[in-house]
Amino acid sequence: MKLEGNSKTVAQLLGVVVLMGSLAWASVPFYDFFCRVTGFGGEVAVADSGSSEVLDDTIKIRFDASKAREFPWEFKPVVRQMELKIGETGLAFYEAYNPTDRPIAGTASYNVAPYSAGGFFTKIDCFCFEMQVLQPGERVQMPVTFYVDPEIVNDRDGKFVHTITLSYTFHEAELPDEAELQTQAALVLGNSNSAKQ
Repeated sequence: MKLEGNSKTVAQLLGVVVLMGSLAWASVPFYDFFCRVTGFGGEVAVADSGSSEVLDDTIKIRFDASKAREFPWEFKPVVRQMELKIGETGLAFYEAYNPTDRPIAGTASYNVAPYSAGGFFTKIDCFCFEMQVLQPGERVQMPVTFYVDPEIVNDRDGKFVHTITLSYTFHEAELPDEAELQTQAALVLGNSNSAKQ
């Protein structure tokens, strides 16, 4: 009889462990989805085109850059701050430089502060959407196109935001295979040749 009670207790404890493990595993994607939908945690929105409405109110956008420890690139915003009308499409550039003698791939994670502005900061296009590969000694300027959704002026917390900070952190990524690198190099070369013509 005592063995049956112990077995039942062990089964219940295993059930609790499995449940807690499942909740821990599922919490990351659920939290990420929640942040993308609500803008909580500084997650931004993404759009295919600019806003159809531009207000007379202006807002300051600050640009911040950092990199993971031991990541060898130099990385900085070209302009540290700009002011634009709410709803107006903005274009900013970040500069990256690979001072090493080897190709290095990197991916950028981003955040927007204050958190209450995250859901209203909308990216149209961004270098952070794709992995970047810089050849030895290569220096590039990478664009980000964005606008601040006019709905921010009607939001309970958003209407008090006068400055938004867009932050990027670059992390080293595994290099794509040789064929992908050659294709990327050909695209860069083709773009620079067409720009010269």
